[in-house]
Amino acid sequence: MWIVFALSAALTAATVVTLSKIGVKHVDSSLAFAIQSVLILVVSWSVVISQGNLPDVTRIERRVWIYLVVAGVLTCVSSLLSFRALKLGNASQVSPLTNFSLVFSVILAAVFLKEKLSWQVIAGP
Repeated sequence: MWIVFALSAALTAATVVTLSKIGVKHVDSSLAFAIQSVLILVVSWSVVISQGNLPDVTRIERRVWIYLVVAGVLTCVSSLLSFRALKLGNASQVSPLTNFSLVFSVILAAVFLKEKLSWQVIAGP
């Protein structure tokens, strides 16, 4: 089932790149990102609340909070950089480069998470 979610995420991300490129054509890239961020905030907290997971916020350990906050900051930085790249370049050029994050993810998972590298992982699922 994880493959279905992963491929759905990839298709959604590709659509986001296309729509974002259209959006940043006549708008500052930081402003475009800020607009999308507000919507991300509203939708994500709506999902948490509708699933009844809001009380779980108080049970998150301090160490986990630190990881999540740092990851959130890096997500913002990544998105700001991506939006700027889309403003300056073609989506067909920007997207493959930003998706090079796959290679970095595999390397970081092997180094920091001690995930095993196999030919299947290196070649893809």
